[in-house]
Amino acid sequence: MAGLKLRGIKKQYADGPIVMQHVDLDIRDGEFIVFVGPSGCGKSTLLRMIAGLEDITDGELYLGDELANDVPPAARGAAMVFQSYALYPHMTVAENMGFALKMAGQSRQQIKGAVDKAAEILQITHLLDRKPKALSGGQRQRVAIGRAIVRKPKVFLFDEPLSNLDASLRVQMRVELSRLHQELGSTMIYVTHDQVEAMTLGERIVVFNGGRIEQVGSPLDLYERPANLFVAGFLGSPKMNFLPCRLVATEPGQLRLRVAGAGQLVLPAAGSIPQAALEGELTLGVRPEHVTLAPAGQGLAARLELVEHLGDATIAYVRIEGLGPDLAVKLPGSVHGLQAGMPVGLSPEPGRSIVFDKDGQAVPLH
Repeated sequence: MAGLKLRGIKKQYADGPIVMQHVDLDIRDGEFIVFVGPSGCGKSTLLRMIAGLEDITDGELYLGDELANDVPPAARGAAMVFQSYALYPHMTVAENMGFALKMAGQSRQQIKGAVDKAAEILQITHLLDRKPKALSGGQRQRVAIGRAIVRKPKVFLFDEPLSNLDASLRVQMRVELSRLHQELGSTMIYVTHDQVEAMTLGERIVVFNGGRIEQVGSPLDLYERPANLFVAGFLGSPKMNFLPCRLVATEPGQLRLRVAGAGQLVLPAAGSIPQAALEGELTLGVRPEHVTLAPAGQGLAARLELVEHLGDATIAYVRIEGLGPDLAVKLPGSVHGLQAGMPVGLSPEPGRSIVFDKDGQAVPLH
């Protein structure tokens, strides 16, 4: 096993755009870290640079204490699991899993021992004599992971490995991957655009945008204390509500804000907030589960547009006159008596609301 250090990593294709821009990141030995971001943000490119499948334009990559920029992929001790299973159709599961060891010149006994141990960990011992065509999608993905395990790599690299699976199987495989990490204790880097996978799998999450790191932290840190509008809007389903607002007054221990077309709101705040951070157009961020519906005339004035009953929760979509997209309100359980068109009030939880300055950066209120 090994940790990684990335110092000033940059990637630019010949006469093309800059894909990665000055990435600095430390990944601890044995950590499960997730790279997340929209399509084209550079997360898979960075994973391929770590694997040695892409050249590094500038910067330094350390695997453990070794500078790995010019180390060949086969010598880096990294095993990559791709979105595509890429299994040999004419080989059995055991032969697929042991193929890399066979190419490395290991004996049949060594290969069998490694394959049997990996199959036991992944609970696919009963599948070792089957061909890939006789396997389900989840079983094929387990074989692809087993092929990586037998190599005993220092670092596991997962490039959106669950994206080809159906929804229920993805949930099951997320649990399996978490269990695998606990059992092996290996360093794992996982790339996904699915924020649910990021929140449930990662000990830490790295949020990428346009080839840059926006924020690094634990799932709850990023969810509850996003550094900027991009991170706040990317993590969470339904996504965070954003309301344009302006400062009305600063009072002892609190801020008074006016939300355009809806009324005023008071938030608790420390007395040390830089005044410059509160100038101009601000944005109030409120997660759907941190706002409740109130009778018309209370809270912020809005109109109910649509109601979704999910069984364990009810999602109400409301609109504030003059503002853009509908706002989502997540209510626990089944809520009855809500009808489209009815006037309602919105009551955000003051201590859970976040204010962003005119540049989109979170303002520390506490």
